[in-house]
Amino acid sequence: MIGEINLPRRRFMGVAALTAAAAQLGMMGAARAQSAIPAITLGTNTSFASIKQVDAGVLNVGYAELGADDAPVVVLLHGWPYDIHTYVDVAPLLAAAGYRVIVPYLRGYGTTRFLSPDTPRNGQQSAIAADIIALMDALRIEKAVIAGCDWGARTANIIAALWPERCKAMVSVSGYLIGSREANKKPLPPKAELAWWYQFYFATERGRAGYEQNRNEFARLIWQLASPKWNFDDAAFDRSAAAFENPDHVDITIHNYRWRISLAEGERKYDELEERLAKFPLISVPTITLEGDANGAPHPEPAAYAKKFSGKYEHRLITGGIGHNLPQEAPQAFAQAVIDVDRF
Repeated sequence: MIGEINLPRRRFMGVAALTAAAAQLGMMGAARAQSAIPAITLGTNTSFASIKQVDAGVLNVGYAELGADDAPVVVLLHGWPYDIHTYVDVAPLLAAAGYRVIVPYLRGYGTTRFLSPDTPRNGQQSAIAADIIALMDALRIEKAVIAGCDWGARTANIIAALWPERCKAMVSVSGYLIGSREANKKPLPPKAELAWWYQFYFATERGRAGYEQNRNEFARLIWQLASPKWNFDDAAFDRSAAAFENPDHVDITIHNYRWRISLAEGERKYDELEERLAKFPLISVPTITLEGDANGAPHPEPAAYAKKFSGKYEHRLITGGIGHNLPQEAPQAFAQAVIDVDRF
């Protein structure tokens, strides 16, 4: 089933202008961008015109869609504790450059819902990646450029590693993020462990209750710590915080972080995928990795993952006080990376 939910008409104010500029530059359709994309002021766009719904795998997925139906596809994946508004300025730039842009709510966010009350509220990495493959199947998308940040970057990594035939190219913030529960059993230096304070908080029932009761305050704190130089306003935060009211959000979040350190089990049907991921497979699809110069969240150094990309590869440091939520903080740089990696 595919449906559409019309939202208030706080539409992308810049889409028409961007589309006109793109047309003048000959950037529409299959030709796509052949020069730098137009500059954009942060906050030019505040919402998506509508949210569509489609049954895909175990979910009914809510997603935003921009661009022509027959255009090459880009799938943009958000992380925690963020939502599709991570790409509120990126999506119209890519649509204006000639792409069909799909921005789904991950399981546990926004209007995405489980089809059955009996499905485990599982946040393990391979389950989330399988959701996106199911979404592409439901939308009859054979292949796409996959781009992501945080959980979305990890999901893009997994799709590129396990289903390279579905991933034309990839953009990944903070590089190679595929995890292994066996590797996670090894303790980190104290300073590194401190950066994961919330993972240990979530390991307790007190932490679950605290997140349930204070999810917005918790998310705002993470935003501030992860992007210390990003001066987001209350309105921008509130637009994303609405996605955390999903009835499965707390369960998915808690399971994700407990599963990582072997305090919660996954589903048997994903065991084979996890076994493959535990070997840290190389990624062969063309890739651009990005990092902000003010990322306050735990993240690996680029030198630690450069050799995980066996195809054409480039790393870019985005300067100017850019933090963890890079696509929302530096949308032009992120959109340009998507366009460039598609030309590799």
